[in-house]
Amino acid sequence: MDKSFAETYLNFSQINMETMKQALIDTLYMTLISMVLVTVIGLILGLILYTIGRKNKPYARIIYGIVSIISNIFRSTPFMILMVLIIPFTKAIVGTMLGAQAAIPALVLSAAPFYARLVEIAFREVSPGVLEAADAMGASYWEIIWKVLIPESVPALISGLTVTTISMIGFTAMAGAIGAGGLGGLAWQEGYQRGNLTVTFVATLVILVIVFIVQGIGDFLTKKTDKR
Repeated sequence: MDKSFAETYLNFSQINMETMKQALIDTLYMTLISMVLVTVIGLILGLILYTIGRKNKPYARIIYGIVSIISNIFRSTPFMILMVLIIPFTKAIVGTMLGAQAAIPALVLSAAPFYARLVEIAFREVSPGVLEAADAMGASYWEIIWKVLIPESVPALISGLTVTTISMIGFTAMAGAIGAGGLGGLAWQEGYQRGNLTVTFVATLVILVIVFIVQGIGDFLTKKTDKR
């Protein structure tokens, strides 16, 4: 092994394990809390888009267009720019613009519209014949939603949630660079800015491990729930 590489990236004596542990906790906290909110908001917004999109009336098309535009604005705005733009909103909600909690509003606003689109796509992939059969049997709107539409969409919903969670982990890393903490903040502040590339290297490896675990769990659950 190249000695210079080992000295640069594998000098583990430069790592404060308590700091690394706290950064990991902050990253997991931001990801988990944000994903709970994203899942709920994304499902509701996706259901609204799906329901309105099926209607042919003019008012439905107008509402769908408005919701789509708002959704596209938030999911298309680069995350770091969005986080800076909503600083006043974040301070009003959380009381601070620094720390793991301060990143959550931007994380949710960025990821929820993205997941909502995936939810809408998942619902659209459900066979119309299945929905028509449930309607013919006298099922109410909410019975069709809870007993037919969502159960039939579970594999696609889980797959979309997996993709969104992995994107969320990347967002937390970017948030760390502007004061949110976590592994991204540790890699940038303690690693890159102070020339301690071992910290950056190890923080990156930990993030990759988290991503692989999330992807593995998501793939397993998708296959388990897929009836095809």
